[in-house]
Amino acid sequence: MMLTAVEPRRKGLVALYIDGEKAVDLDAEVYLKSGLKPGDELDDEQLRNLIAASDARRAEQKAMYLLGFRAHSEKELARKLSRTVPREAAEKVAARMAELGLVNDEEYARTLARELFARKHYAAGRVRMELMRRGISPELAQEAVEEARTDPQEAIRELVERKYERYLGDEKGRRKTVAALQRLGYQWDDIRCVLNEFTASNEDE
Repeated sequence: MMLTAVEPRRKGLVALYIDGEKAVDLDAEVYLKSGLKPGDELDDEQLRNLIAASDARRAEQKAMYLLGFRAHSEKELARKLSRTVPREAAEKVAARMAELGLVNDEEYARTLARELFARKHYAAGRVRMELMRRGISPELAQEAVEEARTDPQEAIRELVERKYERYLGDEKGRRKTVAALQRLGYQWDDIRCVLNEFTASNEDE
């Protein structure tokens, strides 16, 4: 096969034309380091190696970009990378980020669990589900939840005092409050117990 032309593309890529036909887009730096130029011959193995090197570099660049915004689990990072590079390259780079300490599932799970309890006011089940949605294993998600969890009734009590107490004067408002708390993952028994406390308190006044 002969490399017949190379054309620049956006986003740091170049298009390689082989035997007069466009063959592949490669990372520009990978191409430059290859030493290839139009008129050179290359075989299938050379082309496969170039493509693999290009995929790896693009995945590394994307990984660093994503990690610069926020932490990710290894699976979550691989899933996002696979939107732009083959799955195998995405998983290899995500694993490499973990080896380098740039991705740490345990630390990420603990930090995110604390944040979801404190800032989002999610219940334990909702926190566990959110951790697993972001690529944390069920076992690690459970450990992080157990470490960070708060008393559900105390959390409900705080939410009602801060946001929902004004709605408890009628049945419609009470249903609205129950629905909002259930969306956060709280169980009916805990919700009922706390709301009954507020109802009794209002009746005593």
